[in-house]
Amino acid sequence: MKLRLSLAILAGKITAWVSRFYGHKGSSLPGVVARRIYHGALRDLAAQVGRGVLVISGTNGKTTTTNMIVKILGDAGYKVTSNLEGANLITGVTASLIKDAGIWGKLNCDYAVLEVDEASMPGVLREVNAGVVVLTNFFRDQLDRYWELDKITGIIHDALHKQKQATLILNADDPLVAQFQKTTSVPALFYGLGANDQSARTGAQTRDGKFCPFCGAALDYRFFHYSQLGLYSCPGCEFSRPVPQVEAFEPKVEGGQTRCRLVYDGREVELAVQVQGLYNLYNALAAFSVGLHLGLDSGPALDSLGRYRPVTGRMEVFNYKGKLAYLNLVKNPTGFNEGLATLCAAKGSKDVFIAINDNDADGRDVSWLWDVDFEMLGEDHRLFNSFVCCGLRGEEMAVRLKYAGVPINKVSINANMHQAIKSALAGSAGAAYLFSTYTALWPAQKMIKKLAVEGGAAR
Repeated sequence: MKLRLSLAILAGKITAWVSRFYGHKGSSLPGVVARRIYHGALRDLAAQVGRGVLVISGTNGKTTTTNMIVKILGDAGYKVTSNLEGANLITGVTASLIKDAGIWGKLNCDYAVLEVDEASMPGVLREVNAGVVVLTNFFRDQLDRYWELDKITGIIHDALHKQKQATLILNADDPLVAQFQKTTSVPALFYGLGANDQSARTGAQTRDGKFCPFCGAALDYRFFHYSQLGLYSCPGCEFSRPVPQVEAFEPKVEGGQTRCRLVYDGREVELAVQVQGLYNLYNALAAFSVGLHLGLDSGPALDSLGRYRPVTGRMEVFNYKGKLAYLNLVKNPTGFNEGLATLCAAKGSKDVFIAINDNDADGRDVSWLWDVDFEMLGEDHRLFNSFVCCGLRGEEMAVRLKYAGVPINKVSINANMHQAIKSALAGSAGAAYLFSTYTALWPAQKMIKKLAVEGGAAR
C-alpha cells in the first residue's frame, strides 16, 4: 500500500505541475489522478494529521470561513494544510493533502482544514475522521446539481451520525443547521447574530427553511436577518433557536470594514473584519468559534480576523484610478440578495457589472435569477449610474433587471467581458460592484487585475 500511495502522490504532483504550466489551477485534477492509482490516498494521508481534521460545509461561506480558520491557526503557529482555492469535491480535498505530502507518503501538519461540498460530505467523511465539522447555512442552490434542501440535509445527517468523535460548530440562526445537534446527538457549539438595526428587513426575501424540520409547522420569527436566519421558534413543538455560545451584536459597516460587539464565555469584546456584509460576519463568527473550541487565545484570534483579507470573489477589493471596485461570487438567490443588500447600503453612486454563465459548474437552470430581489435596485435607481450585463446569459440578466424596475437606459449588454469590465470600472460613479457566477469569476478577476490594483491600494 505504501508503494501505491507514493506512486499516487508522485503522479498527483506531476499532474499539478503540468496543469499549472498550461495556465490552469491544478486544484482538482491531481486528486483525480491520485485516486485512480490508489483509492485510499485521502484516507491514508488524513490519518497522519497531527492534531485533527476540520471540515467546513454549507451552501454559502465555505471558502471564506475556511480561509479565516487557516489564518487563525497559521498565526497561532500551527502548520496547516487546506484546499484554500475552494476545490471542494473529494478530488480537490485529496489534491490539497497530496500538495503538502512527501513523495514517500508522509504528511507533516498539525491541522487539515478542508472545505467540502455539501453533496461530497458523505464520501469525504467516510475516509476522514473529522474532529470538528462546521456547518454555515443551507439555502436552495443549483437545484439541477444539489437537489432540494430536505435531501441535502438528509444525506449530511446520515454522514454526521457516524462522526461521534466530532464536535459540530453550528449556525444557531439557521433552523436547517441548528437541527443537527438533536438529530445526530453529536456535541455542538453554536454561534449567531443578535437583533440589530438591519434585522426584520422586509422585501422579497427567499425563505428556504421556513418550516420546522421536526414537525413541519411554519416557524414563528421575532426577527430575521436574511432568508430563514433569525430568532425562530416552532408553535407545534419545542424546537427553537439555541442560545449561542458566541453571539454578535450591533454590526456596523464603515469604510469596507464590519465591526460588532462580540459576547462569549461571559466576556464582551469588539470584532472587526475587513469585509462587508452580514454573511461575512457569520463566517467570522464560525471561524472564531472554531478557535474558541480548540482552546486558542481569543485575543490573537480576533487580531488574525482583523488582518484577514478576502479571497477571490468574496467581496475582493480593487482600486481603479482611485475608484474602489468589489468583486463578488453569486450562485444562488440568498447569496445574491445579500450582495445586493451590501451594494444598496454602501454610500455614494455605483456602476454595476453582472456576469451570468450557465455552464455545468454554474448550474444549467438560471430561473433562480427570478428569486433574487433585484427589485431593491429599482426602488432607488438614482444610486446607480449603469448596469453592464455579460456572460452566456447576459441577455436574460438584462431582462430580469428591466422587470425589476431598473430603467432600460441604464442597462447595457456586452458579450466581450474585457470591454464590459472596463466599462464598469471606468464609469462615472464613485464605486464599482462586480457580480459573477462561478465560471466567469476567474476570467473576470484576471481581467480586473490587469486593469486595477488589488486591495484598494493607491495607483
